[in-house]
Formats: sequence, structure tokens, C-alpha cells
Amino acid sequence: MTAQPIIFDGHNDLLTRLWLSPNADPVHDFIHGTLPGHMDLQRCRKAGWLGGLFSIFLPPYAYVKNNHPDKLSPPSGSDSESGSTADFSPQQIIDICCEQLALAQQLQAHSDGQIQICTSLAQIQACQQQQKLAIVLHMEGAEVLAIQPELLEVFYNAGLRSIGPLWNRKSIFGDGLNAPFPHSPDIGSGLTQQGKDLILTCSEKHMLIDVSHMNERAFWDALELVNQPIVATHSNAHALCQQARNLTDQQLAAIKQSDGMVGVNFDVAFLRADGQRNTQTSLDVIVDHLDYLIDHLGEDHVGFGSDFDGCLLPDDLADATHLYRLVERLQQRHFSDPLIEKIMAKNWFAVLDKIWR
Repeated sequence: MTAQPIIFDGHNDLLTRLWLSPNADPVHDFIHGTLPGHMDLQRCRKAGWLGGLFSIFLPPYAYVKNNHPDKLSPPSGSDSESGSTADFSPQQIIDICCEQLALAQQLQAHSDGQIQICTSLAQIQACQQQQKLAIVLHMEGAEVLAIQPELLEVFYNAGLRSIGPLWNRKSIFGDGLNAPFPHSPDIGSGLTQQGKDLILTCSEKHMLIDVSHMNERAFWDALELVNQPIVATHSNAHALCQQARNLTDQQLAAIKQSDGMVGVNFDVAFLRADGQRNTQTSLDVIVDHLDYLIDHLGEDHVGFGSDFDGCLLPDDLADATHLYRLVERLQQRHFSDPLIEKIMAKNWFAVLDKIWR
């Protein structure tokens, strides 16, 4: 390979990290390359990281309360203290999600044309030509839409083009997917009627529907509802790592039949056969998952879904600038240059084009 291929990635939690940041101006820090974590603009450029799906996400209440209590100044009349997800007041949930959307808009507005929120493949490819960072807005867990359904239109008009209706916790849209290791994804009920209605509405808007945090029953419910490629933006193979959130061979077969794809998650707990959160994990384990998924999906249906800024990475993949090491490992494992280019970006381009057109 004469040059490092560009990378388009299926999932990151940068916007949540910016929201949680104690820094006075995390948007400035991201643009000018001084932000801690897995990525900032300078590191993305160094890595050839064109962009990806940027998640708007409501973190667990207990995590925010224990680590970032300054983010939980309660609105007047709020006395919630029990520690569950329900402890966020409705207004806090709305504020958190809207503030993360505002951070994405600030990244675009304050970058002197270096960052763009994209709603089409043509815009992403233009960013590639112009060496801009391409942001595709994704919603991970849709609790905010349970409070104010009309906010879907607000977020859509602001650029939202991808949604994962569920996260680990239970909501009016369905049961979450949270189970001890090892476990099958067959846990809990499927989608509620509200969840089905939300998916149909988003599908009618030609939005990507992410199944990464759906339990197995919800997965099959979603498959029956939509007439578009099924995408797991950041999931791995259950046969290699029996986390409940990883995909069974039957699910992989359904994704292949839908002409969809899977983005491989770099979090060590979703890679390792023992499910341990151990950063001393070989990059070969990532390649093993890629290899397995390609065997079951075909080489046109697998990419990266790193979960940067929301995961525990292998030591050899400490941040975005170390992606070259993964490219080298793919080459050492005899992945061809055209296949590496598909995994890095082309497969994402193809599936987004099918869904958005």
C-alpha cells in the first residue's frame, strides 16, 4: 500500500466527552489539538481519520454523579437521589442531549471550515477532498425522544442521520441490553409499540437504524420493520467473545441478507474471549473479529466502529494516531490493500449511500 487509506469510523463518543470535560473550552481544545482522550482534530488528521458517526449519548446517572457532579445541578423542584437512570429529571435529559448537539455545531462553527456536519455521502466525500473532518450525528439511546418526541424533527433538521433507539437500560422503546459475561443476547423483551413506531418514523426519514444495543428479540423486531440495510455500528462476533452485545451467527446472517454491515468495536471487553477489561490485548484479536465477520458477511459488509472516547483500548492502539499499527497488522495477516480500503471507509460509504438515498 503506497499510502495510508482514509478512515471512516462507525462510532465514537467524542461529543459526550466534550460535554463531560472540565476544561473551560473543550471545543477549542479539540480543534487546536490539546484535548485528552482518544482523538482531537490534529490526531485525526495524522491518522488519516476522515470522520464517522458521532454519538449524542446520555451517560449513566451514577457515573455522572460520581465523576462529574458539577454536570448535575438540579433544576428547581428536583429532589431525585436514588441513583438509577430515572434520576435524571426530564429537563436534564433534554439539556444533556441538546448541549451535545450544540457542541457539534460549535465544532463546525469555530473550526474555520475544518469541520463539517454531513448529511449525505456527497458531503462526506467533499470533506475527504477538502481535508475536513466529517461529522455524522448519531443518537445512542433515545430517551430524550420519549420525553419530547417532537425533538426528533429538531435533531434531524440539525443533521441527525443515524439512531440507536436503545442503550443498556430499559426505556419506553424496549428493554436494554445489559447482562453479565458470558451471556447470549437473548435477554429481555423486544421492542415496545413506541419503539416500533420510532424505528418506522426514522426509517421513513432514511436514517440509519443501529442495532448495536438491541437485545436479540428487539433485533428481530427491527428486522421485520425496516426495508433497508441493517447496521451494527460498533459490535463484534459473539462466537469469539460471548458478551451479550456481540452478534450471533444467526444475526450476522440476517445482516448479510439485508445488505447491511458491522463496525468492529475496539473495546477490549468486547474483543477478548475471556471478556476481561485488560488493555494488554493483542491487535490480533481485532483482526480475528474482522476475519470472522468477513467470513460470515463478506468483505463488503465489515468496517470499524472503534468506540473511541467511550471504550478501553488495547495498549498498542492507545488513540487514533496508532491506527497505523492496526493497518500494519492487517497487512501482516495478508489482508489485501483493496480489502483494507473497504474496511477503512469504502464499506461505510456504500451502506450510508444505500440508506440515505
